Amino acid sequence: MTQVLKKPLQWFKPDPGQARKHFIEAELRDLGESLRVRQLQPVLAKPDGTIIAGERRYRAAALAGIATLDVIVTDEPLTETQVRIVQLTENVHRVDLTEGEKYRACEELLRLNPGWTNKDLAAHLKLSEPTVTKYLAPGRAIPEVRQALDAGQVGITTVYEIAKAPPESQALLLQMSLAGESRDGLARHVRSAKQKAAPQTRVKRIVCPLPSGISVTVSGAELSLDELIDALGEAQKQAKKAREDGLDAKTFTAVLKDKARKGASHG
Repeated sequence: MTQVLKKPLQWFKPDPGQARKHFIEAELRDLGESLRVRQLQPVLAKPDGTIIAGERRYRAAALAGIATLDVIVTDEPLTETQVRIVQLTENVHRVDLTEGEKYRACEELLRLNPGWTNKDLAAHLKLSEPTVTKYLAPGRAIPEVRQALDAGQVGITTVYEIAKAPPESQALLLQMSLAGESRDGLARHVRSAKQKAAPQTRVKRIVCPLPSGISVTVSGAELSLDELIDALGEAQKQAKKAREDGLDAKTFTAVLKDKARKGASHG
C-alpha cells in the first residue's frame, strides 16, 4: 500500500548508497525555483524517511528553503537490490530536453506572448535572465548553426558565442568550432569579426566610473571597447594572483610597472 503525504524536509534521509553522487548546484537552484511553483513528481521514500528516488528534489528544496515535499511512502518491503534498481532506473531513463528543444520551447512561449521580454520569460520559467538569453541564441544564428546544435555537434554555449558575430561570419566560426577551436578562441574571432563589420571608435583614455564610487581608468594607444575588455580581464587576473601571493596594492602596482618595463625592453 502506498500513499502521498506532505513531509517536512527534516524527515527525509538521503540514501548513501544512491547511484547519483554528483549534484550541480546551479541545476538544483533552477529545480528549487520550479518546486516553488509546483512539485510535479513526489519523492519516493521508505517509512523511516530514507529516500528511494528523488534526492535531487530533496536537495533542491533545501537550497530553495522549501519546508515540505510531497512524498509517496511505501511500506512494501524492498531488498537493497530492489531499491538500487529503482534508483538506477529512474536516473538512466530520465531524458532531459535537448538544448535545441529548449530553444524552440522558449521561442514558442515568446510567440504566444508577444508582450513578453526575455526578463518576463525568465521570471515565468524560474530561470535567470542570462540563462534564457543563452537558450534563445539560436534565433540569431544561421540555419547551419542551428542544425549543428540539433545534431549535437555544438552546444548552446558555442551557439551563443557564434550568434554574437555578423551572419556572414558565422559559417566560418562554426567550422572552426567543429575543428576544435576553444570557446575563448571563438570569442576572440567573434570580436574580430564584429570589428570588421562595424569599426569601433578608438580613444587614448577610457574612464569607467562605477556605482561603488570607484573609477577605473585605462589608457593606451587608440583603445577600443574590445581592447578595454581584454585589458580589464588581464588586470583582474594579475590582481587575483597578487592577492594569492600576499601583495598589497602599492607593491602590486610596482610589480606591474616592473613587468611592463621589462616587456618593453625585450620588445
